[in-house]
Amino acid sequence: MLKDFAKLQTFLMVIKEKSFSKASAKLGISQPAVTQQIKFIEDYLDTKIVDRKKNGILLTKEGEELFRIALRLEKAIANSEKEILKIINKDFTFVMGSSNAIGNYILPNYLGEIKSRINNNVYMNVGISCEIIDQLEDKKIDVALIESPVFRDGIVYREWVTDELVVFSNQQLKKHLSAEDLMGFDWICRDEHSHTRKLTSEAFDEMGVQCSNFNVLGILSSPTAIKESIIHADATAERPVVSVMSRHVIAAELATGKLFEARLKNFKIERHFYIAYLKDRKHDAFVDNVVNYLLSLTKV
Repeated sequence: MLKDFAKLQTFLMVIKEKSFSKASAKLGISQPAVTQQIKFIEDYLDTKIVDRKKNGILLTKEGEELFRIALRLEKAIANSEKEILKIINKDFTFVMGSSNAIGNYILPNYLGEIKSRINNNVYMNVGISCEIIDQLEDKKIDVALIESPVFRDGIVYREWVTDELVVFSNQQLKKHLSAEDLMGFDWICRDEHSHTRKLTSEAFDEMGVQCSNFNVLGILSSPTAIKESIIHADATAERPVVSVMSRHVIAAELATGKLFEARLKNFKIERHFYIAYLKDRKHDAFVDNVVNYLLSLTKV
């Protein structure tokens, strides 16, 4: 019989992502490991459960039946985890570390639920991604949420939500911006150590644009400071003041019409946020509970 739920979790992720490679990234394991676990299930059941096609995957009849069973098991295990944590009943503070955009604009919405799920206090450290990973290695935090892929040995990385970087201003902009359009703005830029700056510069290079040729009003390290600077810029100026930012940071202002967004012509700047934790805490009940909850938030 299947002695643990890990292989069925892999099966569920393959079906949800409709791809072995995407499931591999989400689970933080290699693609061969995903393939091996699916084969184990098929050998155990002595039947094929997944057909791999050029445009994705299809479930066989037996695969569909297993999928329904696995979903019921997943729900039952999630409910049981809450009961197990009550038995453990440790009194401690769970510390989460996150990079700026996540810590200031995404995670605060879910801290209350995280606290409820582990029945303990939750504290949050916010900094740049490399600093947060340093804190994780030094065991000063329990789980890290980062927007820059700072990969190191001894740490498990789980691909989380997709983020998009957009050009924004307090003036209406063209929907898609050309290289010439970019030269007509006044810019507030992120500092050179920022992952946002790195990704943006790479996109600009492909467009044949150099940041050094922009009219730069200032260079700031804080997403909040940049956003506030744009909001309070002269909205009637001939040259709009712009910057590049995660849509998560400016979502509220975009919704109310306080800020306006634009994308680069023929380019979409996307990145993944990651959940990270130490390998030696892979089976920690509290870490596992928090990580599984965060992974369930696929549309934050």
